[in-house]
Amino acid sequence: MQVKVSRKAHFNAAHRLYHQDWTDEKNNAVFGKCNNPDYHGHNYELIVSVTGEIDPETGFVMDMKVLKELIKNKIEDTLDHKNLNTQVPEFKNLNPTAENIAVVIWNKLRPYIDEHKTLEVVLYETPRNFVTYSG
Repeated sequence: MQVKVSRKAHFNAAHRLYHQDWTDEKNNAVFGKCNNPDYHGHNYELIVSVTGEIDPETGFVMDMKVLKELIKNKIEDTLDHKNLNTQVPEFKNLNPTAENIAVVIWNKLRPYIDEHKTLEVVLYETPRNFVTYSG
């Protein structure tokens, strides 16, 4: 029997979407307001889910205290109130789109989740725009 457990979190971060090899005109055409050279910010909402078998001894799929600490230490502490383009090494050469941020979050958490369990990251950039990544 597979059960999914989830934990919500949030962080605030600034970014700029642009492709360094494109002209300003093309960057503006593709990324619009998100190409602001002075950056712009979002209040990101995050849902991290782990799916797996229930441990017969604990009754847990995963100890939620452990998941909470992982999210705090690996995600919130490294992304919250940061300029993703300039302060987060993963985005030095990676455009910090919601899609790429979700993949980076997944990659930061995956080593700490039991390999027999499925990890899913849902990242809301706005209340209406969100992405899901499951590896």
